[in-house]
Amino acid sequence: MAQKVAKTGVKRAEGFLYFIDKQGDVSRAKMARGGKKGGKPEKVTKAGVKKEKGFLYFLDKQGDVSRAKMARR
Repeated sequence: MAQKVAKTGVKRAEGFLYFIDKQGDVSRAKMARGGKKGGKPEKVTKAGVKKEKGFLYFLDKQGDVSRAKMARR
């Protein structure tokens, strides 16, 4: 199960890939489609999440930052 880390309420736009960058903020980049190159990442909002080892950080369906324990040996 995932646990919420930060409430950001990001509204997703079509054609963009949303991710948590190295600074712990929410960023997005234009997805590559049909031979066209993708775009440079741009910050959407500051979340300031401190990442811990062994967790996967992502933007959930509500637009908040969540994390889940990685299944590793």
